[in-house]
Amino acid sequence: MSGDTLSFEGLKRQTLMQRPHVVILGAGASVAAFPDGKLPVMANLVGTLGLESLLEKAGLEHRGGNFEDIYNQLSRNASLSKVREAVEQRVAEYFSKLDLPEHPTIYDYLVLSLRKKDVIATFNWDPFLWLACQRNHDKTRLPHIFFLHGCAIIGYCPEHKVQGRVGTLCPTCGRPYTPTRLLYPVANKDYVTEPYIASQWRSLRSAFRTAYILTIFGYGAPESDAAAVDLMSEAWGSPEERDLEEIEIVDIKDQEELEATWNRFIHTHHFRATNSYFESLLGAFPRRTCEAIWAELMEVKFLEYARVPKFERLAEMWEWFQQLVAYEHEAGTSA
Repeated sequence: MSGDTLSFEGLKRQTLMQRPHVVILGAGASVAAFPDGKLPVMANLVGTLGLESLLEKAGLEHRGGNFEDIYNQLSRNASLSKVREAVEQRVAEYFSKLDLPEHPTIYDYLVLSLRKKDVIATFNWDPFLWLACQRNHDKTRLPHIFFLHGCAIIGYCPEHKVQGRVGTLCPTCGRPYTPTRLLYPVANKDYVTEPYIASQWRSLRSAFRTAYILTIFGYGAPESDAAAVDLMSEAWGSPEERDLEEIEIVDIKDQEELEATWNRFIHTHHFRATNSYFESLLGAFPRRTCEAIWAELMEVKFLEYARVPKFERLAEMWEWFQQLVAYEHEAGTSA
């Protein structure tokens, strides 16, 4: 009956929604996972990675500069190709050495808050999404993950179309994985020619077409990613075509700015914004986001928002999420 309240206990038992929740990650998601300020972003990448001497030898001004602008200068000047290659090597080495701390991070919560039917796609080079899946994969079936700009620790087998950590072997042919190419911040990125990148985008576009909820976490749609946003918009369709789906932005920017950035995805009131995972749909209805929004919007039910607690230890987090996973096993929807 419409107007009823759906408690979190009742929501736990609802596991039949098979349309995906798609989550897009940008640098802001990794910053949120590591709020101590040690994780580099475009604005401080030069100093964090110690690129000053390389750039100064090339006669490039870098003080106060954004890495995106500096890299554009390198990519446009053929005489600086050696400098560009050295910068790329330094970037790849730095990000490949990053690791997760022993305590739970936003990435751990994210991968456990979604099910196998769902998708997380990241624009980040860092390895945190992969590492979070690696240490949580034996607890439940995790969402599909895609690396839209490559990943510093991920390789792939071009013959058998599988991915794995660089330094390990393809389970079918036994050959080492080929490192993925990192896409750097230039205006005309190639999302088609490189097979691995192309495959990630094909999979994401397919997921977009059937998605019921789209969450954009810490991704600001920079000008250098205009082609990427166009690809996502084309796959999503016009707002008039997506009049039942829900858009959520997790970002520290104000809501008006976010709405202006993403307006070609948003249908009227089917939009919400927050600055925290814990205040988002993922934090409020983990592993049941699509069921919750369907109940709220289609069945006109009041929802009980039962937030994911903040845990200090991974074991505590795993124990809490098992209450949800158990119902999925019972209903046969966890496979």
